[in-house]
Amino acid sequence: MPPAASPRPESTASSASLLAERSTAPSGDPVFVAQGVTRVFRSGATEVHALRGIDLELYAGEFVVLLGPSGSGKSTLLNILGGLDVPTSGSVRFRDHDLTTWDDAALTHYRREHVGFVFQFYNLMPTLTARENVAVVTDIARDPMSPEEALRRVGLGEHLDRFPAELSGGEQQRVAIARSIAKRPDVLLCDEPTGALDVKTGITVLEVIERLNRELGTTTVIITHNAVIAAMADRVITLSDGRIASHQRNPARASAASLVW
Repeated sequence: MPPAASPRPESTASSASLLAERSTAPSGDPVFVAQGVTRVFRSGATEVHALRGIDLELYAGEFVVLLGPSGSGKSTLLNILGGLDVPTSGSVRFRDHDLTTWDDAALTHYRREHVGFVFQFYNLMPTLTARENVAVVTDIARDPMSPEEALRRVGLGEHLDRFPAELSGGEQQRVAIARSIAKRPDVLLCDEPTGALDVKTGITVLEVIERLNRELGTTTVIITHNAVIAAMADRVITLSDGRIASHQRNPARASAASLVW
């Protein structure tokens, strides 16, 4: 069976200087280990090799950016880590559990209890308020924070009862982030979270993700084609044509507020 969720330690660290000084060396056992992961999509006689032998480790509390152009395999890898898809070959371990051996019911449990997703488009229910959109998750999670706490953490404590149409694009994305972190996930997977936003609003959203990684200790992965965002990460993994093309560790993490593109 999928493992039970573990509680997250709170942190009082809040300054950009503390973020920049944080050690980027991983510690402890990895949260994810992917070995030889391939993904082939077939349509008739046509095969598309989205992933071509990925080996990857992700550690607790890390902030990792998966960088690469469209078609490089970023989203496919993220979906496999999140249990939305399964590899054609290879293995993906979450802690001591091999995701590739789980059936649909076990993967659904894994996603519900352990993974938060943030997508480029917000996927909010238009007839529900911000509070109610978050409650859709908290009502079924095992040990959630309250919708009010989740929305306060993303700076929307004053907008609890507004509908999506009454919020800006950046505020809607922050509601989506609150919905993702309200169940206290072990890992937050973000697929182009700033792709539909202007630069200023995108920076605000990245500041929220940065703060949540620091305060909640959630392993955070952002996939993006925007190389500037890579400066925020502990590690940057570049994908090209379904393979890991390069892997680098930043000596220090830049704050989201310092980014310019």
